[in-house]
Amino acid sequence: MFELILVFGFFAVLLVVFNVWNLYNIPVIVVGIRSLLRAGREKGEKWSFDEDSVPFVSVIVPVKNEEKVVGRLVRALLNLGYPPGKKEIIIVNDGSDDGTGEICARFAREHPEVRVFTRSRSTTKAAALNFGVSHCRGEIIAAFDADSVPEPDVLLRAVRYFEDPSVDAVQGQVRSINADENMLTRFLSYEGSVYYEAFVRGRDRLGLFVSLGGSCQFVRRSVLRDVGGWDEGSLSEDMELSLRLTERDCCIRYASDVRTWEECPSSVRGLVRQRGRWFRGNIENSLRFGRLLRRLSLRRFDAEMTLFGTYLIVLCLVSYFMALWAFLLPPNFVLTGITQVTSLFTVFILAFAGVALVYVTRPRKLASLLWLPFIYVYWSFQSLIALYAMFQVVFRRPGTWSKTVRSGVVTAESAKRILASVDVHVAAVGREISEEGN
Repeated sequence: MFELILVFGFFAVLLVVFNVWNLYNIPVIVVGIRSLLRAGREKGEKWSFDEDSVPFVSVIVPVKNEEKVVGRLVRALLNLGYPPGKKEIIIVNDGSDDGTGEICARFAREHPEVRVFTRSRSTTKAAALNFGVSHCRGEIIAAFDADSVPEPDVLLRAVRYFEDPSVDAVQGQVRSINADENMLTRFLSYEGSVYYEAFVRGRDRLGLFVSLGGSCQFVRRSVLRDVGGWDEGSLSEDMELSLRLTERDCCIRYASDVRTWEECPSSVRGLVRQRGRWFRGNIENSLRFGRLLRRLSLRRFDAEMTLFGTYLIVLCLVSYFMALWAFLLPPNFVLTGITQVTSLFTVFILAFAGVALVYVTRPRKLASLLWLPFIYVYWSFQSLIALYAMFQVVFRRPGTWSKTVRSGVVTAESAKRILASVDVHVAAVGREISEEGN
């Protein structure tokens, strides 16, 4: 009987923690959706800039065996609508053994603003980024992944945020360039849109913790120098840098109008490798950055709650066995109440996700709600990946940085979306992308 009480108490505490976590994040999602709805009703802002006053930007792109996509990226970067002589493109060839080096070298010969630096031994993305920073001269450091296709006004819109001297870093929005490749990429594109346009947007509006995402990110070089650059031993270098910036009370903003297009994993194996690395990196960061609570602030507390989210993903496995407990354990008012509250919060979260899903899809359509059942199944799958990552940390398995494999696929529907999202005078970039996809 005593053992049964211990088991019941343990699961009851877990469910309470899960419910508190949901209650904490519901206002964030509500604020994000409200901001999204308001932004949809506002007309696009017309603005001008002084070419002499814009900061010099260094765009750093670490590449390794990216011959399928690197040419597309460099062409998009060369076509960015930024004043001549005010940007440089630093390509770090990180030990490629395919045709990546030759492609990059050709661009460097034809375009003086493109410079290529080669690392003979590849280690981590963070090391490649730091290597690139050591050869650049920009006031603002921009980083993109090799499969990115940034929209032509991405730099102009990003630097506007840095007109506020309190802003130290900016994270743009990443959209899926291969959303229509298969069912998985479609689902992941929806997940990414809801994450950025509801969750991250809400955090930004509330002045909470905003994490850099690894691509379409912008940091003041002076701030990056002060914190020592990216951590070359971290599997989640973007989150780790965000935490160190937060520790120094730096401000990271989310910029929904600063957009790039990238590939989603198109296979389950690719998804497991990517998310497993993310989860393990977050778990390791949580063990290092518990010190944020020593000097408490709203942003620091939210950063800790963000890191705790990975553990909650694992604990979600508990909720999936609630129906089993109902049969195995004797009837109990407390257990019934906790189960009902947990189910209610889950329904609320799914409802808010559904509203966000309708508004982030273009064109907006209620049929997007049909994806909601897959969200619940996907959460279960994510929990298993997070549990695997936790086991790797507990048993001290060697951590290796694995890059996401890119195919260079650009579906016709995605090409149309890219065309629709850019201004008419730069639509030629989108046409070039569409032709490559075909």
